[in-house]
Amino acid sequence: MCGISGVIGKKDITKKLLNCIKNLEYRGYDSCGMALISNKNIQIRKNVGAVEEVNLQEKFLELSGNIGIAHTRWATHGGVSKKNSHPHASCNKDFAVVHNGIVSNFVELRAELQKKGHKFLSETDTEVIVHQIEECYNKCRNVEKALRETIRKLSGTYAFAMISIYEPETIYCARNESPLVLGVGSDEMFVGSDVNAFIEYTKNIVFLNDGEYAIVNHDSFTIKDAFTGVEIEREIKKIEWDAEMAKKGGYPHYMLKEIYEEPQTILNALKIEKESVVKLAQMILESEKPYLIGVGTTYYVALAAQYYFSNLAEKYIPAVSSDEFEYVAEVNDKSLVIAISQSGETYDTLRALRFARSKKSRTAGIVNVVGSSIARGVNHAIMQGTGPEICVLSTKAALSQIVILVRVALEMQKLKKKISNKDYQRFYKELETGSQTVSVILNEYSGIIRNIAYKHAHVKNWLYLGRGIYSAIALESALKMKEVTYSHAEGMPGGFMKHGTIALIDKDINTLVFMPPKEDGSIFQLSMGNVEEIKARAGFVLGIHFGDAHGVFNEKIVLPKTPSLVAPLMQLIVGQLFAYFSATALKRNVDKPRSLAKSVTVA
Repeated sequence: MCGISGVIGKKDITKKLLNCIKNLEYRGYDSCGMALISNKNIQIRKNVGAVEEVNLQEKFLELSGNIGIAHTRWATHGGVSKKNSHPHASCNKDFAVVHNGIVSNFVELRAELQKKGHKFLSETDTEVIVHQIEECYNKCRNVEKALRETIRKLSGTYAFAMISIYEPETIYCARNESPLVLGVGSDEMFVGSDVNAFIEYTKNIVFLNDGEYAIVNHDSFTIKDAFTGVEIEREIKKIEWDAEMAKKGGYPHYMLKEIYEEPQTILNALKIEKESVVKLAQMILESEKPYLIGVGTTYYVALAAQYYFSNLAEKYIPAVSSDEFEYVAEVNDKSLVIAISQSGETYDTLRALRFARSKKSRTAGIVNVVGSSIARGVNHAIMQGTGPEICVLSTKAALSQIVILVRVALEMQKLKKKISNKDYQRFYKELETGSQTVSVILNEYSGIIRNIAYKHAHVKNWLYLGRGIYSAIALESALKMKEVTYSHAEGMPGGFMKHGTIALIDKDINTLVFMPPKEDGSIFQLSMGNVEEIKARAGFVLGIHFGDAHGVFNEKIVLPKTPSLVAPLMQLIVGQLFAYFSATALKRNVDKPRSLAKSVTVA
């Protein structure tokens, strides 16, 4: 949930190290800090706040050195305070560590180390790592051996980087169930939680796997097994997107920039190799118990895909939240578990996949980050090719995931010979044309959506309703609303309302209804019934529809006529824009909402 980075070169690296943690700030931003080696001493500066704020206080650029590590934090153990911010140092300040993850046995380790005389200055689990390294070093007088002995003692999840005055030209780093990647530059090397840390400096990357550590010098790296010490060969890969793709490009926020990239997102999803999509379709058909898993937004993506698979492929594939999967799913060697994750590092989803593999299930993934843990750990991964998504809230990646899964459903029908070539081509054309409709909504309807959002930004309680697949859109849109505005927004299927929630309806609660096209038949009529029930109780109703409903809403956003296949995608984008404009009206920190992080890599 935090971001770690490290840089080592032949010249001063302070500015580059600062830029690296700025690039990782979306992973956590309640505090930050840096540690550099200079004149055989480790200099540490850290404090509470965003990177720019702490930089002004602590004057990071006054530090100097050719080797350093840095951290931006999202608190898990210990409150938000200067003492709990990273880096953490050993008693004699001979070692410094930055860490992302949770050391689950830190209480026991801390007690043991305290008995041996170690003085702890923070409440964090991380501090036990640096003290344990120091303790092991004092016995063996070898930094690498001390690192390996420490790793053997740690339980839980971690990715950490360490520097020491005893090897002032080396960064050591290790990972277990938390992401870590190396960047290979020219006479300089980088360490990061993900490639966004250093993409402006190099596109050449090396991923570490679980149970490995790396010894990083300015012109080389060595990867070893954390338990045996055996050296591991690892290929250097080159990523295709560049630093400019990760900039705001003139937009006030990454969230808006990424929403405006959604027309291209659809086209990119349609360009994914057909063979990869067909392979997943075949895997589903071969399995007896397929599941779709995700958490947060990706769970709602899975829920939307559940409807598409039922309607397009005549196949019920249950959507299960990753964090609950092992408690409810019946998994065996005839199962297929399809994981959906933008980062490919989501802790709950990785845990669910490990459970699935323990039951001999086959696994697949829809993932945006090349080389991520999920991408490398499943039997088959479809890479989204969405490009970097920097805003903590997922918008374009979620849209891409739905489009990819629609393609999988269509390929299943084709494999079963239950769809004509004419209908197959028509559906693909509707997806392609959907990209143009998204452009129309963004260019011609944003003003309407913004004005309505500004008008109702003060509303503290929202009810989001939808029927059929639009219930998934309602749930995801409500999540966006509460994530970015901090207002209460409750999403649910329209049929739920009369089973309790209708008691809340009065003049102080606003309802947003996602209406399907009229040709969707019964769910259109049932949705209209919900509207009438709310209005009969003096409730306010904002309707998003395709011109089929007249005179029943207090306010409405009328979208262009759209085929049923892609209509939910248009509603999804309106939900994103409505949340965005509501948040800007309230002057919220849109790209970095409080208490949230982009890649949730802890339990």
